[in-house]
Amino acid sequence: MTGNPSVSPWDELPIRDELRGKSPYGAPQLDVPVRLNTNENPYPLPEPLVERIAERVAEAARQLNRYPDRDAVELRTELARYLSRTAGLAVGPEQVWAANGSNEVLQQLLQTFGGPGRTAIGFEPSYSMHALISCSTGTGWISGPRNDDFTIDVGAACQVIAERKPDVVFITSPNNPTGTAVGAETVLALYEAAQAAKPSLVVVDEAYAEFSHRPSLLPLIEGRPRLVLSRTMSKAFGAAGLRLGYLAAHPAVVDAVQLVRLPYHLSAVTQATALAALEHTDTLLGYVDALKTERDRLVRELRALGCDVTDSDANFVQFGRFEDAHAAWQTLLDHGVLVRDNGVPGRLRVTAGTPTENDAFLDAVRELMKEKSA
Repeated sequence: MTGNPSVSPWDELPIRDELRGKSPYGAPQLDVPVRLNTNENPYPLPEPLVERIAERVAEAARQLNRYPDRDAVELRTELARYLSRTAGLAVGPEQVWAANGSNEVLQQLLQTFGGPGRTAIGFEPSYSMHALISCSTGTGWISGPRNDDFTIDVGAACQVIAERKPDVVFITSPNNPTGTAVGAETVLALYEAAQAAKPSLVVVDEAYAEFSHRPSLLPLIEGRPRLVLSRTMSKAFGAAGLRLGYLAAHPAVVDAVQLVRLPYHLSAVTQATALAALEHTDTLLGYVDALKTERDRLVRELRALGCDVTDSDANFVQFGRFEDAHAAWQTLLDHGVLVRDNGVPGRLRVTAGTPTENDAFLDAVRELMKEKSA
């Protein structure tokens, strides 16, 4: 290894060229009183659910000498039941696939439908893992346009799809980091443009769907075999530590991604924990209602403080504008509150926390605005 601190240790490794100069995904993990930077659900799991998880995991532990259900049939059946009950479309287990977080779902989709010589498009700023996973799978990345208010410019988006003919199209609703929801009419317009151009796979990333004022876009998959909906249990289910994501799509898509899944990719413990959480859906969605109320309060109070706030349908809020967003981030951190500097010029993002956490955040913003106007 070189002794020159200015040289990356990767420089002496035969790393792929397209990975050089990249940084691993991640947010700062700092020990501060209020952490509102990673869009986690702030409420611990209720004790009855914790007890049920312990029971389910104990049952699974008795058979850990055996491989888990390779196809996670029981879990996919319960996820399909949850979607059918909450999203307005009857979904069968053959239309659902689950993996270790929605990121692995996206990775499997790009391994299957992207890859060397193929391209994917997303409309930025948006979830940065779309571009990073594209890079890691050898899929070329195209950055599509957004309007100044962070909505998708449908005409410009359709035009770039027609010109560049991507193999995979990402639509994020609600969008991360802006919180902006995407209407069904926009998804349909982009889907039609993608089918005319290639045809392409269109992936709607609905990681924050349960927090939205709008109905889920899930019903749009009916009759559209190249439209995929991606979800996660990390946010609404308060299970970020579980790492369970899933998709809903035509059964042919589910069959196709199994070509690239690793053998027995979902552990028996993961499946048992997710099944326990799905037994407590109503309780967990009650926390979602509380967080939606707190998110809306953050929007109102931030605007009252003079901040420019993007309308949000997620469990977070993008706010600004700051001449130096990172300096504003540091000021809030100095007051004991950690938010996210996503690199959107002049903007920061805050996760909706508990009422007490949100009060502390708003107090810190008040101090920030005083310093800004001084």
